[in-house]
Amino acid sequence: MRNQKVTYVCVTKKLRIMHRDIVIKWFYPNPPGEVWECLTNPALLGEWFMKNDFKPALGHKFRFIEKPKPAFKWDGIVYCEVVEFVPLKKLAYTWRSGPDENTVTMDTIVSWTLEPKENGTELILEHKGFTGAKNYLVSFMLESGWKKHVAKRFANVLQRIVNE
Repeated sequence: MRNQKVTYVCVTKKLRIMHRDIVIKWFYPNPPGEVWECLTNPALLGEWFMKNDFKPALGHKFRFIEKPKPAFKWDGIVYCEVVEFVPLKKLAYTWRSGPDENTVTMDTIVSWTLEPKENGTELILEHKGFTGAKNYLVSFMLESGWKKHVAKRFANVLQRIVNE
């Protein structure tokens, strides 16, 4: 047994990449045109969401601007480009972020779809493409923000513009 050969076998298993999408539906007792205005008017968008230089045009590159969060390696800017624009029906844009414009750590897509319903509009938010452990966790924080804060502010701005 002294000169016995020892063979080591290394077994690797491909780890499944974490992936998560967010889909949220809201109903508003407003016609699609009013909901669309709230989504696509840059001033209104800045009230319920973030400061921005958005323009409702296919291919337009814009930014959402917030306070930087260095602890999360985020420069406070979401770099976007409108990738789908169907008036009164659908708006989609890229959602890229990271510590700076050249270092993207999250690359996702946000889509807003309006479906006319009896007595109002169903608004469907899809934020898709969260991959990897870090972005998987970030998706839960963003989902919470969409549901708790953004939804409430959107409804308040929508109600205000209807009352004006």
